[in-house]
Amino acid sequence: MRNQLAISTMVLALIAPTDATFGVTVDVVDPMVPPVWAVMERQLLRAHTSACQEFFDKYFDVRGYLLCVERWGGDDGPDDAIENLNHWPLLYALGGSEEILRMTRKGWEGHLRQYTEAKTVDVPFARDGMYYKEFPVTMDWLHNGEGLTVFNVLGLADPSPYEFHRRVRRFAGFYLNEEPGAPNYDPEHKIIRSLFNGSRGPLMRKATGLDWAGDPIEVAGRFDPLHGEESYEQMVEHFKDYNDIVGDHPQNLVATSLAANAYMLTHEPKYKEWLIEYVDAWCERTQENGGVIPSNIGLDGSIGGATDGKWYGGVYGWGFTVAVPGSDETANRNTVHLGRIGFGNATLLTGDRKYADVWRNIIKTINAQAKTIDGKTMYPTMYGDDGWYSWSETPWSAGARDVYYWSMDPTDRGLVSRDGWFRFLAGDDPEFPVRALQSDFETIRRKNAAMRSDTTTPDTRLADDPMDKNPVTVDHLLKLMLGALETPSGGALLHARLRYFDPVARRSGLPEDVAALVERMTDRETVVTVVNVNPTDSRELVVQGGAYGEHQIRTVTFNNGRITADAPTFHLRLAPGAGVQLTLQMDRYANEPSLVQPWDRRE
Repeated sequence: MRNQLAISTMVLALIAPTDATFGVTVDVVDPMVPPVWAVMERQLLRAHTSACQEFFDKYFDVRGYLLCVERWGGDDGPDDAIENLNHWPLLYALGGSEEILRMTRKGWEGHLRQYTEAKTVDVPFARDGMYYKEFPVTMDWLHNGEGLTVFNVLGLADPSPYEFHRRVRRFAGFYLNEEPGAPNYDPEHKIIRSLFNGSRGPLMRKATGLDWAGDPIEVAGRFDPLHGEESYEQMVEHFKDYNDIVGDHPQNLVATSLAANAYMLTHEPKYKEWLIEYVDAWCERTQENGGVIPSNIGLDGSIGGATDGKWYGGVYGWGFTVAVPGSDETANRNTVHLGRIGFGNATLLTGDRKYADVWRNIIKTINAQAKTIDGKTMYPTMYGDDGWYSWSETPWSAGARDVYYWSMDPTDRGLVSRDGWFRFLAGDDPEFPVRALQSDFETIRRKNAAMRSDTTTPDTRLADDPMDKNPVTVDHLLKLMLGALETPSGGALLHARLRYFDPVARRSGLPEDVAALVERMTDRETVVTVVNVNPTDSRELVVQGGAYGEHQIRTVTFNNGRITADAPTFHLRLAPGAGVQLTLQMDRYANEPSLVQPWDRRE
C-alpha cells in the first residue's frame, strides 16, 4: 500500500515506493487549456516524420548508402555523408516517431559499410578503405567530429543495441591505445600525436594538398563544390598550406566525446581517467602559456614544439591564415575553439567548475588585448609572428555560452549576447517560444521544397550536397523542451537541464501528446511546464535531471505543495488534458552521468 499525500484540491502527489526505479510519482489532474506552444511542439514533431521519410527515400538506397559520388577529403568526404542525418537521433530522443530511429540506424549502418568499401587511388592512407574498423583511417577532428555528430548522440535515442556497445568501446579504445596499429596517444607527454589521427593511427609527417583534397575528380560541368572551387586544381590549392599537422592541437579534445560516451555506458574508470588526464594537461598548458590555449604541442610535450617554438603555429592554429583559391583574398582558419568540447566533457563527468574557470580566463585574456583603432575598441581573433591581428568590434566569445551554461554564474552572463532564448529565460521575451517554433515550420517547408527541386543525380552529387536540405530542425525544441545549451554538432555531447522518457513504451522522449517548456533556469532551480494536450487519454513520463542523469532533483514544487524527490528522476502522470508548472530544486553535476535508461538502472 503506498502512501498518499493530498497536495491541493487540484493536484495529487503520490509518494510511490512501488517503482523506485523512477523515484517519486506525481499525479496531475488539474486541466490546462493547451498553450499554443504545446500544440506547436507536438505538431512540429509529427511534421518531421513525413519530411524525413521523403528525404531518406530520395538520397539513400535500400542498403542505407548515400546516393552520391564517394570521396575522401576535407572539402567533401565521409564526414559529410553521414552529416546528412545530423540531429536525427536527437529528434527521436525528444519524442519523434519510431520511423526516425529506424531510418537513422539504417543510414548509420549503411554509412559504415559504404565508406569501408570506398577506397582512394592516390591518397595513400585510404587505399584499403576510407574507414577501417568502422572509423576514419586518419583525419583531423574538425572533420572526424563532424562525421561522429550522429554517433555521439545515438545513445540518447537508444543505448541498448549490442553493436552500439561494441563500437563505443572500440572507438574510445583508439585513443586509449587499445587498438593495434593506432598509437594515437602518448601517455608520457599526454598528447594526441598528430592533427591527423584515427583507426590507422597518427600521420607523422607533413600533410600534402592531396591528403586533404582527395583523389582527382572532374568538377566543371558536373559538380558544384560548396567551398567554391571551380576545378580539382583549386581544391588542392585550397589545402596547399595545410602542412604542419605533427603534434597536438586543441581540436583533438573533441576525441574526448568518445571516452565520455564509453564511461557513461560502462562506468569503467579507465575512460574517465584518460579523459580527465588529457583535458587537465591542456588546462596546464593554457596556464603555462599565459592564459591562452596554445595551438601546437610538440612530440616532446613542449608548447610549440613542432612549429619552431611558436605556440600559435600549425594547421588551424592561432596564426593560420591562408590564401583563398581563385581570388586575392585570405581566410583566417583558427579552430582552437573546438577545444571547449573537451572542457565540456570534463565538466559533465566531474562537475568541477575549474574547466569553466580556465575557458573563461581564455576569453578574458584575449579580450584584454583590445586596442583602439580609428576611435573604436577592437578585439583580436588571431596571433602571428607580429602579434595579435584580425581585429573585430565584437569581443572574442568562442565558448562563452558554454562557460555560462556550466557555471550558471550571473557574472558570466555578461560574456554572452542576450538572444531570444536567454531573454525568454530572463522573463523578457514571453513570445519567443511561439515565434521560434513558427520559424521551424517554415524551415522544414523551405528545406522540403529545396529537396523536391533538386535535380542532381547520384553521379553528379557530392556527399555534402543534400546537407542543407536535411529537414530535421531541433535547435529550438532542445532549448525549449530540455533547457539545452545548443544543438550538439562537431562531435559534441548534449548538455541539457532536463530530459524525458516514456515508461510505458520504454523509449526515450516525451510520450505522444505531451509537451514541455523550460521557462527558467538558475544554478539550483529549474521551472518547467508539462502538459498533456490529449483531452481523452492520460499520459505518463519520467523526468530526468540532465541529459545523462547528472543532475540530482532534490524537490518538486507545484501549486501549494512540495515533495522530496532526492533522485535523478521522478515519475509524472498526467490526466486527460492536464498540465502543471513544476519548480525543481536541483544539485547540478551531483551524479555520475549515465546513458543507461531509467528502467535499466540498478541501485
